[in-house]
Amino acid sequence: MRDMRSRSRIVLCLTAVWTGVFVTHQALSAQPTQQAPGTQARQPAVSPAPQAITSALVERAEEPATLTFFNRPIVTFRARVAGRTPTERVAGALHVLDDLVEQGASGEVASSPFAGGALITVGTSGVIVLTSLDLDDLAGETFERVRAQTVSRLQQALAEATEARAPGILLRSALLAAIALALATGALWGLAHARRRVGALFVDVSERRVTKAGIAALDALRASRVLEFQRHLATAVIVAADLVVVYAAATFILRRFPYTRRWGESMSGFLLTTIENLALGVVNGIPGLFTVLLIFAVVRVVVRLVRLWFDAVERGQARARYIYPDTAQPTRRLVTALLWLFAIIVAYPYMPGSQTEAFKGVSVFLGLMVTFGSSGLVNQIMSGFMITYSRAILIGDFVRIGDVEGTVVQVGVLSTKIKSLKNEDITIPNAVVVAQTTTDYSRFGDTEGVFIPTSVTIGYDAPWRQVQSLLLLAAERTPGLRKEPKPVVLQASLEDFYVKYTLLVCLERQQSRPFVFHALHANIQDLFNEYGVQIMSPNYVLDPAAPKVVAKKDWFAAPAHPDPPSGSSQQP
Repeated sequence: MRDMRSRSRIVLCLTAVWTGVFVTHQALSAQPTQQAPGTQARQPAVSPAPQAITSALVERAEEPATLTFFNRPIVTFRARVAGRTPTERVAGALHVLDDLVEQGASGEVASSPFAGGALITVGTSGVIVLTSLDLDDLAGETFERVRAQTVSRLQQALAEATEARAPGILLRSALLAAIALALATGALWGLAHARRRVGALFVDVSERRVTKAGIAALDALRASRVLEFQRHLATAVIVAADLVVVYAAATFILRRFPYTRRWGESMSGFLLTTIENLALGVVNGIPGLFTVLLIFAVVRVVVRLVRLWFDAVERGQARARYIYPDTAQPTRRLVTALLWLFAIIVAYPYMPGSQTEAFKGVSVFLGLMVTFGSSGLVNQIMSGFMITYSRAILIGDFVRIGDVEGTVVQVGVLSTKIKSLKNEDITIPNAVVVAQTTTDYSRFGDTEGVFIPTSVTIGYDAPWRQVQSLLLLAAERTPGLRKEPKPVVLQASLEDFYVKYTLLVCLERQQSRPFVFHALHANIQDLFNEYGVQIMSPNYVLDPAAPKVVAKKDWFAAPAHPDPPSGSSQQP
């Protein structure tokens, strides 16, 4: 009876309401065991009273509070009991636990269930009142599991709190931590020394191999990418080993001391869980990885077959409708890209980790990058397709695009490269090529010929037949001009003071135009000087004293002939 009263006083300190609950429970549990079997069937008649108290004085709180003792979470309160919030319940429990630890009281942690809850005790002292409303329904918690976890966690926290007050145990833990720290420091020093030794070993082995091969330029070897890759690989392995040593030492040291033991256990559990998850992920991903490799292997074989066929089309050994030899290579690249894209789409569900949130996040990020940054890129690609498949310009053609003139070196997906007459490598975006006016001088250069003009202006006092003959003779003397089609001279316009003559010639090679025109202009000057024809456009301030006309006797001045040359009537 004395024990019952002392326990009731302790419960009254926690909450007055639960005193009646606890007394009722003790009274029921203290009944003599020598009762008739029929009497126990009538005992539940007293249970409605505690249940009524529970429903009246226990309600769900708005904000939960977690009881943490000696750095270990014990239980989370979610109910308001007799007007006391979860925070106040936590403060009361901590006060009792601190008093027990200060007094050095020890005892077994136990639980005494009653209708609607349980009382957690340490020895003869009540500490925690746990109710059914403290459970997290969304997490699927059950009362028995939460009660058992609370008892176990409280027992462990009290044991560690008692251990923290034992100087001998703390001294032993500090000694073990110092030894672990010394060993970790030595291991890190050894790994740093090993990294230097491994790097020097790579250099020595490479130099010996080069010496045996008879190569004297060892400086080139030291700067080679292979040696740098070996060094970086060794550095990465040793840095990973350093991290493992630091992690293991920190875990061991934290677990030596009672207050930090939970952190050490968390680090150890995290590492073991991570390794376990990685191992399980690798094992579970083997079938999917095998499927991915099989898909890629099949697509690679198909890509090789496609490459062989398009190579045959490019060499003229095979023919295909709408595919020309000059478009075979870009078409092959396009088909290859589509095949690999199809392979990635098919293999995506089988890739290990494809269903994880991280993988999905990366996919969304890449999608956003493509969406916001692909407008200009798609424009360039579509322009490249237009240039390629319309065959507007071909590789090797001499073209003029806007103000740029030169030989087409490459028609790429995004840009077109042109080699100018001054050996300049000019890159023009495909969208600019499509938007500009393009002149191709090579498309008909080998067949019908492309006429290139050059002009002179001569006064009206020079016989036009003579001027025409001089221009044709200059073209005949100039190397690099085609004989067929023949050069043509046109009187382009009759101006106020002069006649504009245009000489149309066909070049053998468009790429040599500057040099051919240099020679042509030199021959024109020489011939006009030789025959006394002035290349000048006269301008007048006053009317001339005599009409500026050609006398009839001079109409066929040398080198003109009485019959006009055939070139004078030829159409370009």
